[in-house]
Amino acid sequence: MSTLSVELNGDAVHSIGAPGRFETTGPFAVALENEGRSTHVHLHFDDDLDRFVSVAETNHFVDDEATRHVHVSVDGVTEPVRGKLKIVTGYGSETRYVDIRIDPPEDTVSEEVAVDEAFAKPPERPPEVSPAQRVANAVDRLIERGGVPGAIAAFLALAVGVAIALALDSAVVTAAVVVVLTVSLGAALLAVW
Repeated sequence: MSTLSVELNGDAVHSIGAPGRFETTGPFAVALENEGRSTHVHLHFDDDLDRFVSVAETNHFVDDEATRHVHVSVDGVTEPVRGKLKIVTGYGSETRYVDIRIDPPEDTVSEEVAVDEAFAKPPERPPEVSPAQRVANAVDRLIERGGVPGAIAAFLALAVGVAIALALDSAVVTAAVVVVLTVSLGAALLAVW
């Protein structure tokens, strides 16, 4: 990013030292280099430039012997643009103009996007796994993860729950057993799959 250097308070209070011309091909920075006491600086682009450039703020405070960088955005330049930047200090007591030329960027991005032919075809899907193979894979994962003792305990709990529900012949107990078994079965299926 190119930088336009502006010296403030160098020769006298509120003095402005800046080049007469500045050229760039895109966004740039204005470096406000204060050589003296703190000051306020106003930046203004004339109408020819104002359509293509923008700054977040036009008024800037620069501390004693400090440098402040002001980012200037450039947008929509398709052919060379010329205009003036007005730099004001001391609430209008000093003014300096810089002729600015903004050329379009040399590396313009092409609107076309190259697409590899491999992306033109839909991806191949793996063959569907049969239900018997899914069960076999689930049993393998159960054994690999050490879930056999848990599966045995779940089977025994299922058998005990069904036996209690049948022995008591109560609708409330049967409903409770069904809820517990449903939750247990769901948890087991999540763990296996």
